[in-house]
Amino acid sequence: MVGRVIFLLALGMGGSGCYRMKLELVDASVQKPSNVALFFSVDDKSGNPVPGLQADQFEIYEDHRLISVYESQQTILNPEISTERFTLLLLDMSGSVVDSGQVPLIQSAASAFLEDIPENEKVGIYAFDGREDIIPVAPFSSREESLSRKNQLLENWQGKDPSTNLNGAIIQAIAELESAKSTSAVPLRFGTLVIFTDGTDQAHRASAEEAVEAIFYADNDVFVIGLGGEVDEDEMRRFGKDGVVFAQDNDAVVKAFEQVAERINAMAQRYYLLSYCSPSRAGTHELTVVAQLKDQQGRLVYEFDATGFGPQCDPNKTPAFKVPEPMEPPSPKGQTTGKTGGGKRSGPAVKANIGASVSADAQE
Repeated sequence: MVGRVIFLLALGMGGSGCYRMKLELVDASVQKPSNVALFFSVDDKSGNPVPGLQADQFEIYEDHRLISVYESQQTILNPEISTERFTLLLLDMSGSVVDSGQVPLIQSAASAFLEDIPENEKVGIYAFDGREDIIPVAPFSSREESLSRKNQLLENWQGKDPSTNLNGAIIQAIAELESAKSTSAVPLRFGTLVIFTDGTDQAHRASAEEAVEAIFYADNDVFVIGLGGEVDEDEMRRFGKDGVVFAQDNDAVVKAFEQVAERINAMAQRYYLLSYCSPSRAGTHELTVVAQLKDQQGRLVYEFDATGFGPQCDPNKTPAFKVPEPMEPPSPKGQTTGKTGGGKRSGPAVKANIGASVSADAQE
């Protein structure tokens, strides 16, 4: 049985001191005997992720009638039963980085980043210079394996083209990220691309417009860390649609990587898998979930079909989310894209700007 989204709104639920939170549906599962599960994100009125909500901070209504927690047996399930997260770290290893002796700095920054992201993250590390293809430093594996491999591989880096194929590297990195997502056996796959660079594209193998198109087509979270005064800040903001750090000197680089890792952690924790047993036994019904957080409230509304529902429901049953079909992205001229993984995730991404002094401020 497949439900239908009616609308998704973040609304204050009355009271002059009540502010809006945003609940946004990613996917829903409706299955017999009477299981309903919603996977959604929660952001506060400023667009910041809201982690740590408990099951009793959500109210469930069917057709505008509050369902008792004893009747619904509502619970927050571990999202890992239905989700898998992939992060690709794309490192600029062009001549301006390698020849200036910054490889040890990049090693330290990458270590700090990997140690701070979630333990269950699948991580791939790729590098680029002026060559047409990005180079795997540590292909997708567990976070711990990437940590153990990256130092040796970066130390032995052999630059073959000192130019900077930034735009082309972004396009190829997105293809690699989508390919990794397509290998997952779970229905909900999330991707994050983190780009480190100290300059602008010099190779002209692809345009900035093509890179931006690839970024928005694939719908992953994308962060950029720009080092020094040669980066084009406006262009970096176009690439880093979910966050940008401008580190003005080497001392700020490790801090910048740590801050992006913290942001990735927060965005992972904004998702909830709420499951309950519906008391309905037939017909189509309007489900409303209301979240409560101090002086903020928000809701989402979903319509589902309860035909054939009955007793003996276990709210801990694994939801039956639909596995997405692979899709082929547009292929800019001269670029390798490969198959993508069709990762489902929330709609409009949180727009974050992490400022020049390496401090984060979320924007709506």
